[in-house]
Amino acid sequence: MTHSADRRLFTYVSILITTAIIFVYSMSEYVVLLDKVRDLHFFTRELFYGLSAIFIMWTLAQLDPDKWIKPLGFTLFFGSTLVMIAMPFLPDSLVHAVGGAKRWIKVFGFSLAPVEFFKIGFVWFLAWSFSRKIEHKPGSRLKDEAMAFLPYGVMFLVVMFMIAFIQNDLGQVMVLGMTMIVMLTFAGSSMRFFFTMFVAIVIAGVLFIISKSHRIERVKSWWAIAQDSVLSLFPQHIAQKLRVPIDVVPYQIGHSLNAIHHGGVFGTGLANGGFKLGFLSDVHTDFILAGIAEEAGYVGVFAIVVLFLFILQRIFKIANRTPNKTFSLFTLGIGLILGFSFLLNSYGISGITPIKGIAVPFLSYGGSSMLASAIGIGMVLMISKKAKLS
Repeated sequence: MTHSADRRLFTYVSILITTAIIFVYSMSEYVVLLDKVRDLHFFTRELFYGLSAIFIMWTLAQLDPDKWIKPLGFTLFFGSTLVMIAMPFLPDSLVHAVGGAKRWIKVFGFSLAPVEFFKIGFVWFLAWSFSRKIEHKPGSRLKDEAMAFLPYGVMFLVVMFMIAFIQNDLGQVMVLGMTMIVMLTFAGSSMRFFFTMFVAIVIAGVLFIISKSHRIERVKSWWAIAQDSVLSLFPQHIAQKLRVPIDVVPYQIGHSLNAIHHGGVFGTGLANGGFKLGFLSDVHTDFILAGIAEEAGYVGVFAIVVLFLFILQRIFKIANRTPNKTFSLFTLGIGLILGFSFLLNSYGISGITPIKGIAVPFLSYGGSSMLASAIGIGMVLMISKKAKLS
């Protein structure tokens, strides 16, 4: 039986997109002067991305999931994979390199990050394959589960190489890794194997961190902020050995925390923030939550968190009430991708964890994250027509 697409989810995401457009306009005041572009440059582009995202969600919600989900999912997976493999070999006129890593490809005057679309395709591939290959078998040995997972492990190592080494983007690998092991558990794997995989991914993450000097420095910078509260739990002689000099406190995190503190409970008011004026660079992208905290205060951030929780609640409800296992796992994966991205960004800008360069879904400025997330939500809306929602 087919129902109408979930209107609540569509409405919640549309409200979040509208919020993003408003705050990107407010946050881009200084960067407009810095980049010497017209006053409404970032606002008009974000407005275009936002309206396009809403249109994509609405359009996909009208389609039949039994007919369209599979070809769309595989097109995203294989298409973005091929583009990421080809990017290092493409000329600079087609790709945009930052810090030696080619993460963006130029399309009709816009720079798009294929990894954002790959995440949606990767979640679809895992859902499609897990629903066929992974199932709960009482009494199964850890070795048997490991052998069943081995092909996916090899594939993930390839993904790690493409994203973490070639594109120098460890944060996206962490999001995909956490999403994969949770999806694996819901597909039928045991909790014992879940914790084994969790430890393995943590070890792999540590190895990737120590493989690059800039990643080590980023961890040291984070530790410089977090060390006082953590080391207070240790004996003095141990704490002194673990302490790092305070002069390595990162510039961005310092201003991010000050912006959050300056906003207080109710904020300074829309467009009245001061840290966006050259102190907190890229405040309209990765640090937009810090900018919102200054202008809208804790109340504004709390409202955004609640709205995001509403979005995740609807997604997970759709996943729970969808009888098709592949559709259910895919919907779960989309919710996990969005949730982990939000957590890693918010933890990073508040100094709880090192900064990962992860955008806030639907909130940070940028077309790639916005449009890819909209495709993911659109596919979930398509699936929601098969779910028994109240």
